[in-house]
Amino acid sequence: MNPLLARLQPYPFERLKKLFASVSPNPALRPISLGIGEPRHATPELIKAAWSADLSGLASYPATAGEPRLRQACAHWLQRRYGLALNPLTQVLPVNGSREALFALTQTVVDPTQHADSGGPIVVCPNPFYQIYEGAALLAGATPWFAPSDPTRNFAVDWDSVPAAVWQRTQLLFVCSPGNPTGAVMPMAEWEKLFALSDRYGFVIASDECYSEIYFRDEAPLGGLEAAVKLGRADFKNLIALTSLSKRSNVPGMRSGFVAGDTAIIAQFLLYRTYHGSAMNIVVQNASIAAWNDEAHVVDNRAQYRAKFAHVTPVLASVMNVRLPDAGFYLWAQVPQKMFGGSDVDFARELLAQYNVTVLPGSYLARESAGHNPGQGRIRMALVAETAECLEAAERIVQFIQKTS
Repeated sequence: MNPLLARLQPYPFERLKKLFASVSPNPALRPISLGIGEPRHATPELIKAAWSADLSGLASYPATAGEPRLRQACAHWLQRRYGLALNPLTQVLPVNGSREALFALTQTVVDPTQHADSGGPIVVCPNPFYQIYEGAALLAGATPWFAPSDPTRNFAVDWDSVPAAVWQRTQLLFVCSPGNPTGAVMPMAEWEKLFALSDRYGFVIASDECYSEIYFRDEAPLGGLEAAVKLGRADFKNLIALTSLSKRSNVPGMRSGFVAGDTAIIAQFLLYRTYHGSAMNIVVQNASIAAWNDEAHVVDNRAQYRAKFAHVTPVLASVMNVRLPDAGFYLWAQVPQKMFGGSDVDFARELLAQYNVTVLPGSYLARESAGHNPGQGRIRMALVAETAECLEAAERIVQFIQKTS
């Protein structure tokens, strides 16, 4: 067996299952889960119609590069959303969701033979983070290095805490904006800092932007490719942006997204994927074209989240440290110190036992760095269900906090 598999950490939901194994949830209350970030709004009819309209493509092998009309639809979306003009045949590539792409891109980029005399290559990740970053790095033969987020700066990642010796061995940097789980959006100054570091040390930046279309301010979140163009980097050197339809269009089961950016990296990524067997089903491509070409359902989806967060956030803010994020569909809340000494794990376990509400301990989404786990003492709540259900969960959490403290 591949010995690198032994380096993988248990996935957060495996740890959650183990945590809850001995818990008997309150049977008097219906279960409500805020634990998993799986969109639960209705899938738009136009996408379902496009899916079922033509099944003839199932009789043929799809091309790894995807149909030109899908790549064109993705490029047109980038033009409408960010004002970008990308070549759909050389700078855009369809992928089977952002998770698959994040993992595969890492295998494409990382050269495990480099820096052998100093400990091998490094992949830098935000902390807390999406665990695929870590697993992809480990299975590529690299070592993940975790840069902590700073709650006093709207959870901006403290890139200055990364030593020069780490940057020198870094081959790939993962950024997530809007962030999971914090919802923080990277401003232009942060992009400028990272581009300068990439130029100096030669690493690739993978910008995970799958939450970009769920936001609460009037201004849409800045994207990595958009920032590059505004800073005079229209060649997108060492930059790849990844996005997905899952959250934007409520189709997580479709596994559809795309990557865009540096032409040279896209070409090598396509080569890798040709051998990896990652071609997108033609039926999925047809439905994806319909999704990328329509914005009305995205506006409606965003309005639903805005209304939901407007109802739920003030309720929770009355008893705990939590605020409206920049974007995304998570609340990243601090456990009151007077409850279980601020333990996020104990809070999650007792909340399930007493009020039958599931939340995810923040420490499960982070790693200890410099003697501290930046997710410790926080919980992530995914407000993906309908407003009434999320509001009921929030009210139970308020009762739980008031009763316990």
